[in-house]
Amino acid sequence: MKTKSESIICAAYRLLAGAACAGVFALTPVSTLAENLFVANSSNGTITKITPDGTQSTFASGLTNPYGLAFDAAGNLFVAGGGSTTGYISKFTPGGTQSTFATGLSYPQALAFDSTTNLFEADSGSGRVLKFTPGGAQSTFASGMSYPYGLAFGSTNNLYVADDGTGPANGTINVFTPGGVESTFASGLLQQPIGLAFDSASNLFVAGLFSGIITKITPLGVQSTYASGLGWPVGLAFDRAGNLFVSDNSGGKIYKFTPAGIQSTFATGLHNPAFIAFQPMLDLSIVLSGTNVILTWATNVVGTLQSATNLVPPVVWNAVSPGPVVSNRWNYVTNAVAARQTFYRVSP
Repeated sequence: MKTKSESIICAAYRLLAGAACAGVFALTPVSTLAENLFVANSSNGTITKITPDGTQSTFASGLTNPYGLAFDAAGNLFVAGGGSTTGYISKFTPGGTQSTFATGLSYPQALAFDSTTNLFEADSGSGRVLKFTPGGAQSTFASGMSYPYGLAFGSTNNLYVADDGTGPANGTINVFTPGGVESTFASGLLQQPIGLAFDSASNLFVAGLFSGIITKITPLGVQSTYASGLGWPVGLAFDRAGNLFVSDNSGGKIYKFTPAGIQSTFATGLHNPAFIAFQPMLDLSIVLSGTNVILTWATNVVGTLQSATNLVPPVVWNAVSPGPVVSNRWNYVTNAVAARQTFYRVSP
């Protein structure tokens, strides 16, 4: 059976006859499809959307101290913010429609989804990690921490939590099994560990808010300094190409680090950016059937089918009209030979 990740990856390949990718006909990878980056601007109550070429736009406004961000698999954006008794989680559809998902939280920080679409929130004011089912039912997943700030799920669905601790060198990374069993993964981290992100090799990256340091921790727990001299790094996120993006809360910037560690400034002019998140690529299946190219995606996906003739920057994506509904899914069918030399994506 074709998995979601396989279908997304195959959708990024040049479509040619004669080779298969988990049931999807595709050949040599040319480029990873670009993703939009979303940024919580804590000081002016907005969420900024940044395209791969750096173009900024306002996705949402009127929020109170937005901080944590996380996307679910359907492309809905969840935003955590607020104060000690007014903490909240808002939900935004891909089209920007806002609703309230949870209230009454205490200084909520990071958000993260597990593999079964449960949402976890670092409730720093209460020293807890809260768990929410997709329907919004709330429970306490972990408690007794000092100031939990960052969250990230590892490859085995263990939850890693950044806890500021009680002193400048007492920051820890705690790990919890899906059943809630806790252990210490790393300790002695300096100056408020906050943002967490895993790379494709399961190395954990930690943002030290007041140290200006990004720490890299191997799966065996070996620590090293990945980057230093930053302002107040908060949010960390990897794109599909392995580039690490870092929000600088004090400088209003987003930095980009290539897999080789080369640093550049990706965005400026933000308002105390906190956590960041990449918008997920939506599930798209590409199948070659005889002379037809069949593109299929779920009807509950709010997005536009687009095509491009190549992935050489600047990439030009053109909208493609969807076909009829077939078995509760949209199908787009073409028998044009040129379509086999085209790239496709579903973009929110």
